[in-house]
Amino acid sequence: MAGQLAAKKSISRMIADSELPQFRLNKYLGPWSMIAIGVGAIIGTGIYYLAGVAAGGKNYPIPSAMHQPVLQVLWQIIHGALPGAGFHRSPPAGPAIVFSFLLLFVICVLIGLCFAELASLMPLAGSVYTYSYAALGELAAWMTGWTLLLEYGLGNVVLANTLSSELKARLSDFHIFLPNRWSMPVWSEGRWTGAYLNVPAVCVVLIVTLILSRGVRAFSRTNMLMVILKSAAILFFLAVGSTLVQPANWHPFAPGGMPGVLTAGIILFYAYVGFDCVSVAAEEAKRPQRDVAVGIFGSLAICAVLYVGMALVLLGMVPYTVFSSHTAGSSVPALYALQHFGAKPMSLGVIVAGMMIGLVSAMFVLQFGQARLWYAMSRDGLVPEVFSSLHPKTRTPHWCVWMGGAVVAISAGVIDIGETSDLVANGALVAFALVSICVIRLRKSQPDHPRTFKVPWAPWLPLAALAATLIMMASLPLVTWIRFLVWLAIGLAIYLSYGRRYSKLAAG
Repeated sequence: MAGQLAAKKSISRMIADSELPQFRLNKYLGPWSMIAIGVGAIIGTGIYYLAGVAAGGKNYPIPSAMHQPVLQVLWQIIHGALPGAGFHRSPPAGPAIVFSFLLLFVICVLIGLCFAELASLMPLAGSVYTYSYAALGELAAWMTGWTLLLEYGLGNVVLANTLSSELKARLSDFHIFLPNRWSMPVWSEGRWTGAYLNVPAVCVVLIVTLILSRGVRAFSRTNMLMVILKSAAILFFLAVGSTLVQPANWHPFAPGGMPGVLTAGIILFYAYVGFDCVSVAAEEAKRPQRDVAVGIFGSLAICAVLYVGMALVLLGMVPYTVFSSHTAGSSVPALYALQHFGAKPMSLGVIVAGMMIGLVSAMFVLQFGQARLWYAMSRDGLVPEVFSSLHPKTRTPHWCVWMGGAVVAISAGVIDIGETSDLVANGALVAFALVSICVIRLRKSQPDHPRTFKVPWAPWLPLAALAATLIMMASLPLVTWIRFLVWLAIGLAIYLSYGRRYSKLAAG
């Protein structure tokens, strides 16, 4: 058993398995489609919300030691203090959040370099799950896949609930009121809300699932259209807002100094989560050795430019102090800035439409990634074979798409996950840490295997990416880590009871 847990699957065998007729996916995605996948996953509503929150600072109570960041808990214990409840205020970054965005861009590029090398080595579905199977062994691969399923599945539930609440709020502006019983989750913050079902959330998930079931071509075209529309909405805001900029609002530029910039970077990290979805689509790319790298770096560059532009224009229109916690501008900063200058309803409508499309687009890509991950794990025998069954016409893992969509739809309709949404960031950070480790490990274990792309200055750049990732992981609350460990325990039980017995690597 111990030998199986540490057993690694050879890269040659994984590639050979993917080329078997029953497992062959359509290779339709080109470089622009891969860039659109990255932009689709990265840009949601964060570009409209987080810039204001990070710039103005954030005040929030800490109800117990369990809600303290892990790094802060360790610091207090080292200095002989007992962590407990309190009140936290993050320093305002002000217009200096542009440096926060750029710092995160550099960190994500380092992580993206690791993804690009591994995708050129293993152009397969499954992303970090597949890389871990070759570098770290079967148990590590399973736990990695289980973590990614948490990131993608829980992320979609968060997006569906956010879309439902935003749709309800925006319709009320036009005096259209959705009944609470049919537009709210049944369970929220540990209590029954009195609602029957969050119908808007369920409907949007099912629509996304239906389009995904039509095949990778339908997915790519729909995602490309949504990316163009939501990018156009952001460019519209930049064009209108740039005429209303008052340079005096950029002073002071960094009111919170370096602590404000670094704290804002942790808050803004959510805005960059999702670019790893590009590597999940590697097996359906026409030239994965080139297209994955283009998709990752192209999407990161586009998003960085849009984020920096949004920050400069937004904080040039109104002072950063307007966006402090619990102020009028802290809810939707972009809309508030336009309303502050008396923007016409049409202009506000464009921004609202961009926000909605951004949410749907991010859901679209995450659900695509979730289905491909189930498919890769099923192909290795770690989950039932039905998940690796391809539709004879579309060559899509249709059972994965529909089963995953049904689980997300039911969860979004019934549960408001609230503060557990931090698990999405935790899952992404764990994947980012593992991809750095896999690069270092495979450089030592398989140095001669052909790589069309290599991370320069290895292992120092992967180690730098790993260090940055670990720091951000330590900035998450302790309770998030406890919930994450519970999720891992559930995954371990499933592996020991099913995956270990039916693993194709063990059978071979």
